[in-house]
Amino acid sequence: MENKVYTVTVFSENTPGLLNQITIVFTRRQINIETLSVSPSAIKGIHKFTITVVTDLDTIKKVVKQIDKRVDILKAYYNTDDELIYQEIALFKLATDKVLAMGGIEYLIRKYNTRVLEILDNCVVLEKTGLYQETQEMFNELQNSIGVLQFIRSGRVAITRGRVERLSDMLAGIDSKIKNKQL
Repeated sequence: MENKVYTVTVFSENTPGLLNQITIVFTRRQINIETLSVSPSAIKGIHKFTITVVTDLDTIKKVVKQIDKRVDILKAYYNTDDELIYQEIALFKLATDKVLAMGGIEYLIRKYNTRVLEILDNCVVLEKTGLYQETQEMFNELQNSIGVLQFIRSGRVAITRGRVERLSDMLAGIDSKIKNKQL
């Protein structure tokens, strides 16, 4: 089987210790988590974990099935990149004098489609939102040309290409079954 990037989405209530339980599933199979992002979802009281890993299809199916069996998990899914809309955010801290020497902030904004977060006497902080390759390309070029003082990239944030969250469909189906049984 061929290894590729999979995005695992896990829906749960906000339960202490759940992140540890989820990461253990990956650790036991010796799968490295590439990125991890956790936030409230569009459904009140439900949190969404977005995890990217590089593995094969059989392994990711087993991992998601194992995560899905956990009591505190409402539902877990996996997706390939073509099934998602996703982005990352990167922050770059650069020396102000070197930015000015390379042509100024306007040059960086135009070339990389960045946003200026702060300009101080000694440093400039830029934000770049985009795909991993875009933020990495910007980092590589800046590091080689003027040097990067600090750099950080977020984990992937992703939504499915479908109209609503997959969990919404699942919850609606359960709600419908309950209503049908009551009738």
